[in-house]
Parts: sequence; C-alpha cells; structure tokens
Amino acid sequence: MPSIDRHGVEIYYEVHGQGPAILMSHGYAATCTMWRGQLKALGEDHTLVTWDMRGHGQSGSPSDASEYSARRTVEDMAAILDALGLPCATVGGHSLGGYMSLEFHRVYEERVSGLLIVDTGPGFRSEDSRQAWNRQAHAFADAIARDGKRALSSGLARTARHNSLDGLARAGRHMLTQHDAAVIESLDSIRKPALIIVGAHDKPFLNGSDYMARKIPGARKVVIPDAGHAVNVDQPDEFNRVVSAFLSEHGL
Repeated sequence: MPSIDRHGVEIYYEVHGQGPAILMSHGYAATCTMWRGQLKALGEDHTLVTWDMRGHGQSGSPSDASEYSARRTVEDMAAILDALGLPCATVGGHSLGGYMSLEFHRVYEERVSGLLIVDTGPGFRSEDSRQAWNRQAHAFADAIARDGKRALSSGLARTARHNSLDGLARAGRHMLTQHDAAVIESLDSIRKPALIIVGAHDKPFLNGSDYMARKIPGARKVVIPDAGHAVNVDQPDEFNRVVSAFLSEHGL
C-alpha cells in the first residue's frame, strides 16, 4: 500500500474503490483497519481513502514532539488528497478522527464536500474543561509509555498494531490534547452536508453529538442501537446503510 513522505515522516494510506472520494480518519490508538467493515460497502461507488495518523499503525513516529499536532494532522490529510489528485472529498472520522475532520473543515473548507462525524465530541469552550480533558489524555499517554499495550483497554486499541508505542504516547500528549475552542466555535459556520452518527451506548459522546446536531446548520444525527463507541464496528451493516443513504441524498 502507498505512503507519502511528509518531511521525513512516512504517512501510510490505503485506497479502495472508485468514484467520489471519501477520506476517513481513525480514532486515537486505532488504525485504518477499523474501517475494514466499510471497504466493500462504501468502495462500491466511491474512492474510499483510509490512513494511519502520525504515531499510529504503519505511519512514522517522529521523536520530535512538535511533529504531533492538529495542524500537522490536517496538513497530512491535505497531502494525501494532493498525492491522489483529489481537490476535495467527503471527510470524516471516528472520535479523534472526527474531531480532526472538523478541524480540517475549519482550515480547508474548500476541500470538503461533506462531513461524516462518528462517535465524536466537538471540543470545549471552557479552559477548565480542556485542561481536565488534557489531564486524562496525558495520563493515558503516560500509561502507554509505561505499560505498553497493557494500557490499551478498548477492543479497537487492543487489536491495532503500531510500529511504535512511544509514538502513540507522543500522539496522545500532543494530538489528543486540545488547546483552544476553535473547532467548537466553528460549528455554526459549516455549510456542507453533515452526518453525525453515535452509538446508543456511547454515553460520553451522546451529549456532544446532540450539541453538534444543533449547531451545524442542516446536520442530520443518527443514533444506532446496540452500539458503543465504535459504532461502525459494532453495527457495520446499519452504519453502512445510514452513510450510503446520506451520500446518495446529497449527491456525494
């Protein structure tokens, strides 16, 4: 599978199918393999592009902490689209990948045809709330650095293969953390079709999904029963049906 060299950092990606482009990003401590249940369904009529973020999976894990950030992440996403000659795509992701998709829209609005936001929170307006979130992110990253894969509790994270757990810890400290309210404050300026999907049992993200559905003009929210934080893994057929219907409805 291909990769691009981002100033010495290899970024791994995969391309499946043909048609209008979809770029999907994984959640923290997962990899592009979390989308395997979508490859056939969404790749039938679309070019489905999945990738591994820095510090994750088969992508590079630079030792310099400054190489991990939201800015670097959305630049990597744009570089993948450039490498494939894609001026724009439906952009989406799970959890951290969904948050980065909102950040991508904020920075590269003209390159976004639509948004697929899966089991994601919109960030925080309050500095106190951001700091509380960041303390959790640092604690998780420290546990990975100390205990390795034993610190990874979710099914997605346990089964994911990473070239470097040190890189995964650095990503936790510098990509999972949040430093401003830019994303949450950008929601009401979104003018692209947006689909928000959340698992009915994903309690930490239900309120955030409600908030995004209220703030993003014209957004559609779908709660999928019998699914947790990895809704596309827990209920792949229903997830694929909902996404395919959204894409068809908006000509994406």
